[in-house]
Amino acid sequence: MDRVNYQDSCALKRGIQGLGRSCKWPDRAMVGLSAHYRPFCLQLLVLFCLLHPGAPDQPHPTSNNPGEEALSIQGVRGSSVELDCRPGPVPVAVLWSFTPLGSLVLRPVAVTDGASSRVESGAKALGVVSLRNSSLVIEQLREDARGHFLCQTLLVSDGQVHTTYLYLTLAVLVPVSKPRVHLSDPSPIEGVSVVVTCAVREGTEPLTFSWRHHTPQRPEEVLVGLSEPRLLLDPVNRTHLGWYRCSVSNAINQLSSDGAFLDVIYGPDKPVITVEPLGFTEDGFWASEREEVTLSCLAASNPPSHYVWFREDSQVHVGPTYIIARASRTHTGLYTCLAHNSHLDTHTQATVQLTIYYPPKGKPSCAVLPTPGVVTLLCTWSGGFPKAQLHWEGPQGIGPTAPSNVTWSYTATGLPNGSIFTCLGQHPTLAMPILCRVTLWEPPRSPTCGTTATVGDQFVMLSCEWPGGEPPAMLSWLDRHQQSLGDPSSSPAVYLLQAQSDLAGREFTCQGSHPLRAPGSHCRLRLEAPQLAVAEPRVSVLEGEEAWLGCVLRQGTPPAQLLWLGPQQQPLEQSAYGFMLHPEGTHLRLQVRDADPAHHRGTYQCVARNAVGNSSQSVLLEVLRYPAPPNVTISRLTYRRQRREVQLQWAIYGPGNLTGFLVQQRASVPSSEARAWEVAASDIEPESRDRRLGGLDPGVLYAFRILAMNHHTAGHPSEVKTPVDPAFSAYPAVLGAAGTGMVVALAVSLLVFQYAARHPHTFPCEWRNERMGCLTP
Repeated sequence: MDRVNYQDSCALKRGIQGLGRSCKWPDRAMVGLSAHYRPFCLQLLVLFCLLHPGAPDQPHPTSNNPGEEALSIQGVRGSSVELDCRPGPVPVAVLWSFTPLGSLVLRPVAVTDGASSRVESGAKALGVVSLRNSSLVIEQLREDARGHFLCQTLLVSDGQVHTTYLYLTLAVLVPVSKPRVHLSDPSPIEGVSVVVTCAVREGTEPLTFSWRHHTPQRPEEVLVGLSEPRLLLDPVNRTHLGWYRCSVSNAINQLSSDGAFLDVIYGPDKPVITVEPLGFTEDGFWASEREEVTLSCLAASNPPSHYVWFREDSQVHVGPTYIIARASRTHTGLYTCLAHNSHLDTHTQATVQLTIYYPPKGKPSCAVLPTPGVVTLLCTWSGGFPKAQLHWEGPQGIGPTAPSNVTWSYTATGLPNGSIFTCLGQHPTLAMPILCRVTLWEPPRSPTCGTTATVGDQFVMLSCEWPGGEPPAMLSWLDRHQQSLGDPSSSPAVYLLQAQSDLAGREFTCQGSHPLRAPGSHCRLRLEAPQLAVAEPRVSVLEGEEAWLGCVLRQGTPPAQLLWLGPQQQPLEQSAYGFMLHPEGTHLRLQVRDADPAHHRGTYQCVARNAVGNSSQSVLLEVLRYPAPPNVTISRLTYRRQRREVQLQWAIYGPGNLTGFLVQQRASVPSSEARAWEVAASDIEPESRDRRLGGLDPGVLYAFRILAMNHHTAGHPSEVKTPVDPAFSAYPAVLGAAGTGMVVALAVSLLVFQYAARHPHTFPCEWRNERMGCLTP
């Protein structure tokens, strides 16, 4: 940055004083100014001398004198601060200067005359500098902005030139940087001394410190009373293990460090062995066979102990927990847990005795066998040592007893429904006997018969169900001669028949038997071809309306398939040519939407099929047309809007109803082949008699015709006409000429005004005063 020496300042001052004693400039305001500021300041002073030539010589007031204490302002590094010259009359010019701490050199920062402003390039060392009126705004404040600021203003008050000065001292505060925790020994052995230090890189003092400590087992706790940047742990023990964090704050902010982990090394202590499930003996622990047995070993240590399990003299597992997923007699023996601290290379161990008892596997199993007139009860529970003892108990007393397997044949005569028989199993290892029960009950209601077609209706499957009951009921299929079809079986009983036409009318019986029900029960079914009925054999609708054809299955062996065939004897599918099928149980309704004589008129058939036959019923659908509407004639057809639109008018004559009109158009080109008609407008209300049609090509000659519509029935087309031009009108031409004159006049005025602005000496000042704000000296 350029600076001016004192001699240059004095020379500049003497030159300014030659303009008049009222135009004084203080020496200190020019010292340190860069070269490009000198003509700017001289120009400002000359301007005010010319405006006020008779101003008396008066002192220059200041906001504070150099001997007075400067105003103190604080800012935070990286934020923004605004230095204000104090409120008062709007100054003509403002000059900001800066003197760093420890320096006597005044450096210009920014200057403004109200209309324009300039910021010195060297002001970037202070931050992002800008001027807001007479205030100096520094954003992204930097530490180099510490120092003294001088605001010099030039203003006019009561017709006199005044200069003011304001001294400000800016202190830049630095936020606390993120602290870091340092451990003198991150992994000390229990009993030594450890120093924990909280270090912060920067931050304006005074600084306040606080500490936090937490372990994986305990929530975070505040160390009350420790406000120093250094902690002394002497001696360190296992309770000191965990994360240490420090927080540092000053007047600006507060930040906390990341956690530093203090890993205290100790152990292992003597292991403690536990066994689950817990059972004690004089020598140690016991567990039952088939159970999951868990041996756990725990020895306090850091780093955590490495565990090795031994059974007798053989290693069986590595880790703190040894799980015997399914204990057996072979797992009986001595178990030793060895704990090892790999960091300190120390060992400890403990030994326990484990004995396995084992009952029979699982629990007793009860079953009942269906035998005619007799209920045979079977209970088994094999294995174990010693073998389990089993015995039956019934409604009328105790049954036989035997080890592992016991059978009891009980006469079912007079046995009530819901009778309960219990088998009890006892073993020395069990505190309570283990039992199983059998409840005898007859199946509810009676057997149910049904049929199902399988493999594309190639077979008919006879099925019979009689669920429930203990023991299950036995079912047999009989033909019409009461001959058995296959062997008896429990529910469900199934028999397959080859599908053929002679099955229609044949009857089959399902016979069921149960020990608690005498006599048994049965159900019958009869195979029949399907029978159909239609809602109406003849249906008539008008063209475009909706028709419904109904069909219902009266009887027949299920499952049966219903379908509709069209007039061409083809199966009708959903949504094809306006057809919709509505199945509702045994009903199948056919919906014909927007009936069209060309596609929908004819004879339809409803067909029913099952595995033993089929049947059909016919329905005649008539689609009638609406009566013809009256005839139409075009009364007027004229162009509009430069042949891009036409206005069409028409009239009707003759009898008949109508629901609307349809306008058609085509290019009228002389040719041996006429082009196809296109729809120009549709859905025209029946009351309408005219329509405006747009979107035309001016270079194409069009032909139009109109038809009356009665729903879907179109009347005879009108005569074909081409549009003609409307009568001449002078009104658009007059409007066009007036608009063109206004545009020319406006263009000439703009050119004269632009020339006067660029050549001010050519036009009189009075003219320029009125239009351009010319000043008279």
